Amino acid sequence: MLISKVTVKQIAPELKFLYSRSSGPGGQYVNKANTRVQLRWNITTSQVLNEDQRAILLKRLSHRLTRGGELVLNASSSRSQSANRKSAFQKLESILNQVFTFARPRRATTPTAASHKKRLEKKKHHSEKKAWRRKLKPGRAS
Repeated sequence: MLISKVTVKQIAPELKFLYSRSSGPGGQYVNKANTRVQLRWNITTSQVLNEDQRAILLKRLSHRLTRGGELVLNASSSRSQSANRKSAFQKLESILNQVFTFARPRRATTPTAASHKKRLEKKKHHSEKKAWRRKLKPGRAS
């Protein structure tokens, strides 16, 4: 099953942006300008996605989605709306990259003969050290 990755350019027409007043630095300007950007994308109603892509997104982003299957991202780190809009796009792009990056399954390996021998020697040395401590303990009759 080969699943193609979804890009921000593909889903751009489906994205909705809401603007509101941002908190943080900016002085009096903060109270007047709507610089905070909220990006919304409804995965369940997306026309761009095929069923496999939709299933993967819904499963891997389940903790970030609303009940309606909508992904909501906020960006308010900058004082300008355009910079926050770019930041929201970057966040979405990094999320999509993470979702569609699959880890290769771990291949089981066995320890080498040398490492096995080294481990046993270390155990033997440790037990000998403890045996010597038992013999040399003060107040004990040998």
